[in-house]
Amino acid sequence: MGSIRVSPNGRYFVDASGEPFFWLGDTQWQLFREFTVEDAAEVLRRRKAQEFSAIQIMITGEGDGTTANLAGETPWLGDDPAAPNEAYFRNADAVVEAALATDQVLVLGVYHKTQRETIPLEKARAYARWIAERYRDSPHVIWTMYPEAKDEYVPILRELVAGLREGDGGTHLITVHPDPSPASSSFIHEEEWLDFNMIQTWHDLGLNVPMVRDDYARTPAKPTVMAEGGYETAAHTGPPWTPLDCRRQAWWSYLCGGHHSYGHHANWASPGTWRDWIDSPGARHMTVCRQVLTALPHWWDLAPEQDLIVSGAGEGEGQNVAARSASDDWALVYLSGTATVSINMARVCGGNASRASWVDPTTGERVEIGHQPSVGEAPFTTPAGWEDALLLFER
Repeated sequence: MGSIRVSPNGRYFVDASGEPFFWLGDTQWQLFREFTVEDAAEVLRRRKAQEFSAIQIMITGEGDGTTANLAGETPWLGDDPAAPNEAYFRNADAVVEAALATDQVLVLGVYHKTQRETIPLEKARAYARWIAERYRDSPHVIWTMYPEAKDEYVPILRELVAGLREGDGGTHLITVHPDPSPASSSFIHEEEWLDFNMIQTWHDLGLNVPMVRDDYARTPAKPTVMAEGGYETAAHTGPPWTPLDCRRQAWWSYLCGGHHSYGHHANWASPGTWRDWIDSPGARHMTVCRQVLTALPHWWDLAPEQDLIVSGAGEGEGQNVAARSASDDWALVYLSGTATVSINMARVCGGNASRASWVDPTTGERVEIGHQPSVGEAPFTTPAGWEDALLLFER
């Protein structure tokens, strides 16, 4: 597998041959620390079968970097990042190799805000350089960091980036995943080294749409990944988040011009139970999401087109969003619940005649609606019995 890069227009990713790369991410923060190599490799294989293409991992796992892996090895000897523990990283190496075999990108976190004491400014560059040198020849690696979105973190980010660039010669993409919200673009968008943005909405799903839209509107154009939202089965502020909540976040991200990463609460709360949740409904619905989108011609040229919805756009966690292909061959509207939207038919498929279908976001199955006029407005209501729906127009 070759390295992925940012597309020439700054909107999506491409592989080593220049072909569009579909980012469907998964959060597996503890994959280096809380799994045997055999189990980690099986997790990767299962996610590959579900068509996940990018796996987000913290190199030292959650926390300040002093916790041992299942073999009792800590990342650093004496808890000092200037003395990396070879035994710990041999385990990590094996997982990196397993991902190469499954043809998946690994988004490796080299720093977290909880490591301010263990990785101070004066040690950051050397540690990042050591990490980058170790995985310099692993083309499927991307670097990320998890600071708070505050200016006080910019100096250490720059030191880490300098070390990464010295270590890998600038061959891997670099991004930043703020913890907590908002987006990396809120404080470092114009940093030359920031190849693409990441967003963490976590417990506030209603932030998803406005944050992706804001990033899409920024200049210079950079891809944005909604990298950490509400985890399936998590219950932070109310009832546990459901597969519907997972679908909403994904469709909001993609149709607003971004990219998306899914997560299951147990991936960090109880990673050892992975066999119980690896085939969760939310994960399966991410596969459907990818299959529906990539079946559309030139899906990578998707452009948000909220003006398609004349009325019924909704708000908060009931937002309905729309997008179209750059060539106006198709338009797609996501209804995030039981709703009626009025569509401006003169804007559908560039004002050309179209045929419409309902697409079930849980299965990908289509229900034909029929040919549509190219003038006026037309109402569409979520099919009976569906929690949410996709409305597809094709020229």
